[in-house]
Amino acid sequence: MIRTVLFDLDGTIVDTNELIVQSFLHSLEGQTPEPLTREVIIPNMGRPLIEQMKLFTGRDEVEDVINKYRTFNVSKHDELVKEFPNVRTAMQKLHANGIKIGIVTSKIRLTTGMGLKLVGLDPYVSTIVTVEDVKEPKPSPEGILAALATLGSSKEETMMVGDSHYDIEAAKNAGVVSVGVSWSWKGRSYLEAYKPDYLIDDAMELLPIVGLTSDVSAD
Repeated sequence: MIRTVLFDLDGTIVDTNELIVQSFLHSLEGQTPEPLTREVIIPNMGRPLIEQMKLFTGRDEVEDVINKYRTFNVSKHDELVKEFPNVRTAMQKLHANGIKIGIVTSKIRLTTGMGLKLVGLDPYVSTIVTVEDVKEPKPSPEGILAALATLGSSKEETMMVGDSHYDIEAAKNAGVVSVGVSWSWKGRSYLEAYKPDYLIDDAMELLPIVGLTSDVSAD
């Protein structure tokens, strides 16, 4: 039985998609061999920022563009970040029924906290593992295993929910149940290729997976 649910953040429980795209377009203007487009950015969302910047620029030293990205990202955060339908309700119900909730993300802690607070999810989260807390980001299982250690949870009772193949592969590498979310900009067909244990179209579909019904209390 599932007693612990770990979530990715960007594109999974917090709609930061537009913020991320605009942050890349702003920070990398004139910095890439070819003009950067949304079509290039979106498939790479979910990777650590430093990896993406090295990929897009072809450079090894990318601290300048990372700083530019983060300055813009923080300044535009509350304007561009939105909540996904039913995510808050689903997390309320999970939390109210004793399910432990954690976040495992490739973001830094500052903007992770900003996103959770903005869309009202922070009260339901018991632990957060960011890219700053691990040596190897997803698809390494390190972040998931760190969250389980903090929560006192076992692999057998845990699932990882995410919108990218990095999340699915990290779940498989950690030995936990993998759940893909089709509301990702990457889409259902992209996620199907990585064979998650579950692929859901609505956050409320998490409830029956953990053994709850949609009409359970969220008080």
